[in-house]
Amino acid sequence: MARLTDFPLHDGGACALPVHAQALAGLDYTPEVAALTAPLYERVRHVVPEVEWPAIAPLVADILRLKREHDAVVLAHNYMTSDIFFCVGDFRGDSLQLAREAARTTARVIVQGGVHFMAETSKILSPDKTVLLPSLGAGCSLAASITGADVRLMRERYPGIPVVTYVNTSAEVKAESDVTCTSSNAVQVVEWAAREWGTDTVICIPDRYLAQNVAANTRLKIVTWAGRCEVHERFTAEDIATLRATYPGVVVLAHPECPAPVVAVADFAGSTAALADYVAQKKPARVVLLTECSMSDNVAATAPATDFIRPCNLCPHMKTITLAGIRDALLYGREKIEVEESVRVRAKQAIDRMLALPLDKRATDFRTGLAPAQVTVFDAHAHIGA
Repeated sequence: MARLTDFPLHDGGACALPVHAQALAGLDYTPEVAALTAPLYERVRHVVPEVEWPAIAPLVADILRLKREHDAVVLAHNYMTSDIFFCVGDFRGDSLQLAREAARTTARVIVQGGVHFMAETSKILSPDKTVLLPSLGAGCSLAASITGADVRLMRERYPGIPVVTYVNTSAEVKAESDVTCTSSNAVQVVEWAAREWGTDTVICIPDRYLAQNVAANTRLKIVTWAGRCEVHERFTAEDIATLRATYPGVVVLAHPECPAPVVAVADFAGSTAALADYVAQKKPARVVLLTECSMSDNVAATAPATDFIRPCNLCPHMKTITLAGIRDALLYGREKIEVEESVRVRAKQAIDRMLALPLDKRATDFRTGLAPAQVTVFDAHAHIGA
């Protein structure tokens, strides 16, 4: 994954604003701002009308100035809008890629272009860094579905069974887990945990749909939680049938947080990084990405020959992160993310176990066309007082 400064400009220079850009005091669309940001506009002109750029460019210029002043980087998730993703993001990718970058960045300040659990992960991995989240409204329905107490209850019900926890969870939940996973490596991590613990059963929480899709790709028994992503759960197999009838030959790519029947009838399923790689490598003539809205915008920028069909399911939490919010975070040092040290240390152990596993490309792609697997969904209410 590349830093913003690694991308050449049209004149062959580096894509960091020159030192004199730091003198920009206001947020007016001056000739200087226009000239400095013109190469960045080329990256987003497919989604940002030219008439809107004068309102965006001064914010971009000021953010780049503030990043230089505060020794800061912006970690931009694939679901960020294109103005953030391409114009101010220093590192871009899925949650696994951003976790790796958070662990090794030398910057003093990390601004999380993502949601709260991602910012917590950055703080867990880089406790000496200041981690800022531009909006405390950037939560996650999946992360909110489970608590540390819920994990402890599952451990009581299934003693000795390893707990694999999706990174889309709070630090408290990670701290109660044995190892974390992402959609990039969920199958790999679950199978590793089964070998390490010598068991044919693994607890994989909290996303019931990710767990079903993992189970369909392994012979292990999976116990999960009833959590769901409010974006991905809305896609249905009927949606795919309609898309295929309306757009003959369309290639359907699905995220594994989608319900298992959706993944079963998709052409390919994988993490956001895997979906982007598929488009780059296969170059389909027409494609639909069953995931969050901005993903298609960001992938389309590097695939001009592909026609993107866009059934849009928006993440309201991701969309609370804006350019103005990122500027304010850098300007005022808000909102600062902290993780209690005893929680951080235990959560870091779970994350470190994941990061220590070698990258396995075969584990990033979910096999499709498989019958949705049956998993045990843990019912907390059924076990209270048991």
